[in-house]
Formats: sequence, structure tokens, C-alpha cells
Amino acid sequence: MGPAQALFDRHGDWLSHTLAMSEQPCPETAVTLPDGEQLQRLGTGLLRYHPDAGTIPKTGLILSAGIHGNETAPIELLNGLVNDLLQGRLTPRIPVLLILGNPPAMVAGERFLEDNLNRLFCAAWQDYPDSYEMRRASQLEAVCREFADETSVPLKHYDLHTAIRPSRREKFALYPYVEGRQVPDTELDFLTDADIGTVLLQHRRATTFSGFSSEYLAAESFTLELGKVEPFGHNDLTRLDRLRGALINLLEQRPLATAAEPLRPEIFQVVHEVINTGEGFRFHVADDVANFTEYAPDTLIWEDADTEYRVGDQPEAVIFPNPEVPVGHRVALMIRKSWPGHPLAPGLVHTSC
Repeated sequence: MGPAQALFDRHGDWLSHTLAMSEQPCPETAVTLPDGEQLQRLGTGLLRYHPDAGTIPKTGLILSAGIHGNETAPIELLNGLVNDLLQGRLTPRIPVLLILGNPPAMVAGERFLEDNLNRLFCAAWQDYPDSYEMRRASQLEAVCREFADETSVPLKHYDLHTAIRPSRREKFALYPYVEGRQVPDTELDFLTDADIGTVLLQHRRATTFSGFSSEYLAAESFTLELGKVEPFGHNDLTRLDRLRGALINLLEQRPLATAAEPLRPEIFQVVHEVINTGEGFRFHVADDVANFTEYAPDTLIWEDADTEYRVGDQPEAVIFPNPEVPVGHRVALMIRKSWPGHPLAPGLVHTSC
């Protein structure tokens, strides 16, 4: 019996097995690969890779996708890496935790079933009624904590997503807010290698998956937005070739492929968060507007009976616009390009992300 069959039974590969098992319990099992490495199935959609015993890793990596079930391109990308690993085309030199986050939503082709899984981390799941997503957030936190404790090396976490709306910047990274922290040059180099030319600095603590790993595991974490939502089988994965190559270089601990002095990603910061204030709230951004659409100074963005928000004295762009959210929830973020040494925009409020 080959390693793929031992791990995934009759289902052929990791993705097929994850979709078939969905919410079913999945016992732990492991296989030893030809060069002595071990690939361990921790549960449905959960794999852990152990390099051979002679390797002394300097870092560990968490790779996650499918936290939103309809964001399929990153899921297919990770499944391809697992296939490469099992067939001997990829030999990581670091410990790796691989996660497909929300299998039932993947089966349904939906963002989530009951609760947005990417708002339930940092123990926020404790405040929600029982649901699959609530239980899955708790499980994923526990699996990541165990991985961090057992590897005992600095961690990286890349949580891979695609966006509902089109974007004027196809690929971009969101860096979770941790007070006093700056993006390391090594991570900017990785993002450049991966063809991700934009970084958005989050403006406060968030209950996202990357927010959890950065805050609770001290990981260098990013949410990576990698294009637009498409159904399984309809993704052009060649658009992720540079990310795939950068991940392989990281996994095999090879040098980056970029030039010695690459053009670094552009940095944006949040300057305002639009919240649905309830009755009388009006959002003046059209339904078909793409992420990173820019607005001129003094443009009216939203208003209600008591308040309005206009763009400040420099242009601002909108990201994640979605007026169909409950009262009190985020409708959009207004962001502004930053420059080295430029202070955080005056008057910026550290509100929900």
C-alpha cells in the first residue's frame, strides 16, 4: 500500500479525502516516506509533516486554506503540494502543518455554513452558540498550539484566501496588528518572490486565523489574498506559480529566486473603518466597485442622520466593501498608501478589522 492510499484510503488525494469525510471523525494515522520523513494525518483536512530526524530546522510553517469554503484556488494549490510531497518531488526541510479549514463549506461551495470561521479565533468561538465552525475554530487553535509547542522553533503562518470582489491589485497580503511590530525584511522578500506586491497593515487586534497565530504563537503571519473566488476546477493555477515556487523554496530551505535588490511591496495602512450604524446608514460606494478603488479628497463615503465620513486630504482606497452586513459590523476599510518613515495617519482609530 502506497503512502497516499494509507493516508487517504480509496479517495486518491488529500482534497478528495477531505471532501468525502467532511464533518465525519477521522482517526490519526501516519506514513513514513522513502527518505525517513513522516506525514501524519491529524484529522479531516489536517496534515503534519516531520522532516527526517537528522534535520535541525530553524523555522516551522503553518499553511492553511479553505477557511472560507468557496475560496478554492489556494485549496487546490496546497493539495498539489501534498501530491508532490507524496510522490517524492518535494522534500521539505522544516516541520509543516497543513490545514484545509472548513470542509463542510467546501462541499457546499459556500463561504461558511453558520458562522464566519475567520472571525472565531483568539477564543472568540467561546462567545458563539454550538456550530461546526465554532467547534472547528477551537480544534484548529488546539492543533496549532500543539504544533508550536512540539516544534519549538520560530513559526511562519500563511493563511491563503481569494476575494469575493475583483481587485485592482490581484494579490495582496494583510499583516495582523501586533503593537510595535513591523514587517521583517525577510518577509517582504518572500512576498516579492511570491508575486505579492501589496501589504496592508492591520490596524488593531483581529479574531482572524492569522491574527490568532501572530498574537498567541508569535508567528510571522499573513492573510494572503490571491485573486477572485471561483468554483473547484475553474481556477487558473498558473497565476499562482510564483507563490508555489516561493513556498517550495521556503519548504526546501533554498534561496529566494528574486534579484538581490527586488522591488519591495507597497505598504498601505487603514485610516478609517466603516461600520453599519443602523437606521439611516447610507454607503456611497457602488456594489460593483473593486478592492483598492481610489477616491479623491473630500469624497463622501458614508453618512447617517448624525455623522458623515469624507476622504481626508490625501486619496484613500476602499477595501472589502460589503454593505450587506448586520448593524454594528464592518462595511469596508478605507486605506492609504504609506512610505518608509511615514507615521501612522493622525487620528487613526484602532477599531475592529
